[in-house]
Amino acid sequence: MPALVLVGAQWGDEGKGKATDLLGGSVDYVVRYQGGNNAGHTVVIGDQKYALHLLPSGILSPNVVPVIGNGVVIDPGVLLSELKGLDERGIDTSKLLISGNAHLITPYHRTLDKVTERFLGKRRIGTTGRGIGPAYADKINRVGIRVQDLFDESILRQKIEAALHDKNQLLVKLYNRRAIPAELVLEEYLGYADKIKPYLADTTLVLDEALKADKVVLLEGGQGTLLDVDHGTYPFVTSSNPTSGGACTGSGIGPTKIDRVIGILKAYTTRVGSGPFPTELLDADGDALRRIGGERGVTTGRDRRCGWFDAVIARYATRVNGLTDFFLTKLDVLTGWEQIPVCVAYEIDGKRVEELPYNQSDFHHAKPIYENLPGWTEDISKAQTFADLPKNAQAYVKALEEMSGAPISAIGVGPGRTETIQVNSFL
Repeated sequence: MPALVLVGAQWGDEGKGKATDLLGGSVDYVVRYQGGNNAGHTVVIGDQKYALHLLPSGILSPNVVPVIGNGVVIDPGVLLSELKGLDERGIDTSKLLISGNAHLITPYHRTLDKVTERFLGKRRIGTTGRGIGPAYADKINRVGIRVQDLFDESILRQKIEAALHDKNQLLVKLYNRRAIPAELVLEEYLGYADKIKPYLADTTLVLDEALKADKVVLLEGGQGTLLDVDHGTYPFVTSSNPTSGGACTGSGIGPTKIDRVIGILKAYTTRVGSGPFPTELLDADGDALRRIGGERGVTTGRDRRCGWFDAVIARYATRVNGLTDFFLTKLDVLTGWEQIPVCVAYEIDGKRVEELPYNQSDFHHAKPIYENLPGWTEDISKAQTFADLPKNAQAYVKALEEMSGAPISAIGVGPGRTETIQVNSFL
């Protein structure tokens, strides 16, 4: 059975958790393939709301095996706290598998993340301060610490001491901060070993055997396409590859085994942190989208920047991810507007541009060209089929589908698990 990939088609926060949860009854494995606890998924089941940061959303489905792949960076304290929180709410977390090749976030990564961001001042990127970027930097510089290192005290000590030899110089001499004692980090991280060991697995082998056994594997990314370190609005991006290509490297599953790539697309647009945002609304409409949509970061608690739907970005996401389907979320938030503007192109230096400019400066100066679509006032949260939607809501979905370049196969009409219209099957 081929694998499926679930990616954010905007700047993240599109509702990937709801999509994963919807598929939870049909898949056997859900794999988180990149990012760290800078990402957040909110899943609503009945009257219960679950905020997940490191754990795959599939952990809430009793018949799913959740996997944290090698491409993820893990803060072990956050991981264990999240597991404990779910256990206390009666969620079985015993099936979780963690790749021994995944890298670890340490106290010095978090400290460097925060002081570097403050040092940048107005040029700051808007990171979460969780240490994700510095952890990925150490991975690429080949001085990172992996989960498997927790089980060899000698290697762990060597790696921590080597890392802090340089990093303490930076902290003390450049940032005027105290040095971090290597022994304290070593003691803390050795203490995580026994707690994490039951979850350790050769996840690439497990997933390969699952696919050979005709199991369904869902690969779940954090953040979104426009935050990809290669394909996003650099440098205002994350430090990994949330796009579909990252699913292969972050899980160990080859590209020929992936059959569907599903893009999660919010019915309007949001982003958190700094960087260009052509359709951003700094007016009453933006405030209304934020209030009605509950647009506050799951991980950061920061208000999200809000704007109208951007079809240029959606087309770009279709192209760089090879999207086969869209899951459109939060359509219900748009109920009540007489007309709903949709960005169909940009104006850059007096010229109409219909594809995302590769030049960052051009994107910074892009002005949205809008097409107004008629709105609706009817409550759509009880809609079970596409035909149940008001005619104008149907027309809005069809217009977005045509502009974005891939079929919209599911539509979110409310935050609850059952408040979804399935147009086409993902399997």
